[in-house]
Amino acid sequence: MTQELARTIWTELAGLDFSVSTIDAGGIPTRSLRAGNGAEHVVFLHGTSGHLEAFVQNIKPHAERYTVHAIDMLGHGYTGKPDYPYEIPRYRDHLLAYFDAVGIDKAHIGGESLGGWVGGRTAIDNPDRVASLQMIAAGGTVANPEVMDRIRTSTRKAVETDDVELTRRRMQLLMHDPANASEELISVRHTIYHQPDFIAGIDNLLSLQNMETRLRNILTPEDLAQITVPTLVVWGRNNPFGDIPEANAMHQNIAGSELLLFDNCGHWPQREHADEYNAASLAFLEKHPIA
Repeated sequence: MTQELARTIWTELAGLDFSVSTIDAGGIPTRSLRAGNGAEHVVFLHGTSGHLEAFVQNIKPHAERYTVHAIDMLGHGYTGKPDYPYEIPRYRDHLLAYFDAVGIDKAHIGGESLGGWVGGRTAIDNPDRVASLQMIAAGGTVANPEVMDRIRTSTRKAVETDDVELTRRRMQLLMHDPANASEELISVRHTIYHQPDFIAGIDNLLSLQNMETRLRNILTPEDLAQITVPTLVVWGRNNPFGDIPEANAMHQNIAGSELLLFDNCGHWPQREHADEYNAASLAFLEKHPIA
């Protein structure tokens, strides 16, 4: 019997020419992984307290046809952490500053969780910069106190306590199968969580889990109806941070959108069902080239 080997960050990127660099995006030093040399750009955006490694299984397949960018968003990962609450317009502005810094006129956005929220806001406010949108287990359309407390409490505990088990639990919370939170990924997240500037800025990073702040940033049905770019809503049927009706509502409120549901899948469809997600994403992108 052949033993199955672990898929690691290095094996996922093996044979691929890529670069990881720090880009000045409107004065914010921004960590960016870039690969591929396609004429069209795909930009992947992670979720709350995340980092670009969330998309490591998706970069190489997309880089065969596109120029791919995975970035650490404002206040996250190894990107700069200015001292103010990170609300959605700030994330949007940082994203557009990144576009400007690397010469992107218009890009396809694949946003997971918080990243989908930011992508949606950008598509509403700056449709000329967004070619298509993928809302992958996207947040920002409801304000569920229980879910908000789960995110806030689990993240804060993992950041403020130097116990890798708390980081492991935080990562496993994202997955339907806890094994998908690999020890390598847990180590990457734990190292990021325990940077001094990350610890110092945790209140700014978690500001959207405050009800008053969340409600002034939320994407209402009226907001979603303003999204006119081609949109794919991707969801896991076992998403711990949002039920299927939330995905159905996004799909119904965004005219012409497509809905993709994965069985046995939590909050990271792009990892738990990487091969299926990559195929669906590439098919979607091929249908909606930049004119």
